[in-house]
Amino acid sequence: MTEFKSNKAAQSSIGLLGEDLVAQWLQSTGWVILHRRFSCRWGEIDIIAQYEGGATPNNNTQKSTLAFVEVKTRSSGNWDAGGRSAITPQKQAKICSTATMFLTQYPEKADYPCRFDVAIVHCQRISNKQSLVTVSPEPLASLSTDGYKLKLQEYILAAFDSLIDSGNSS
Repeated sequence: MTEFKSNKAAQSSIGLLGEDLVAQWLQSTGWVILHRRFSCRWGEIDIIAQYEGGATPNNNTQKSTLAFVEVKTRSSGNWDAGGRSAITPQKQAKICSTATMFLTQYPEKADYPCRFDVAIVHCQRISNKQSLVTVSPEPLASLSTDGYKLKLQEYILAAFDSLIDSGNSS
């Protein structure tokens, strides 16, 4: 039982590292992190971020956009396609309900355009003895810490629509 708890704690800490990487990347691209691990009785959202609107080329003012971001941090050979398969319709419904609760608590943001994004982070344990060279697509961002190398491999904008569309086409 102790082994399970320590394994669960390690998974949680790796998940936090993945969220840290995504939050840092979002900030570097102009997003402001409003909340990390926002939770209510319906569920939890890993990251809630806001991108400040501004003048468009037509000099129209665009409102800020809110992104509700689900981060999936996985190692090689995982069972759920890098976390993509874990975003089930039930999970999407829980995230939507939690986002509604967030907007209820922060009514000043209720009229902002919202989207649901998914970040796919690859995690690899690194050691001093590791000399294996692997070739992979260039990550959007990467982080090495606490014996792990994390790479933001994919950031899926409006992912719920994308996942639904790709699910219907097969």
